[in-house]
Amino acid sequence: MNTDEYPDDLPVSGRRRTLTGVVQPGVERGSLLLGGYLLVGGPRELLAGGRAVRVTGRPQPNLLTTAQQGTPFVVESVEPA
Repeated sequence: MNTDEYPDDLPVSGRRRTLTGVVQPGVERGSLLLGGYLLVGGPRELLAGGRAVRVTGRPQPNLLTTAQQGTPFVVESVEPA
């Protein structure tokens, strides 16, 4: 996973980041992960498991989700990588 805007440090809520990598399915049905982040929102047709993508959004570590892995990352935009 690459980050184009910030180094890989602890996620900071609200700070926009760009992640690049291959989407992986999570253990919970319908959950998708990218580099340790749980992808929240975004077009699912572009975020299918196994696809290489560039995702821009904001980490939200305090966001409650039903998935039990990854730091929540609210997706703002997606493009193929």
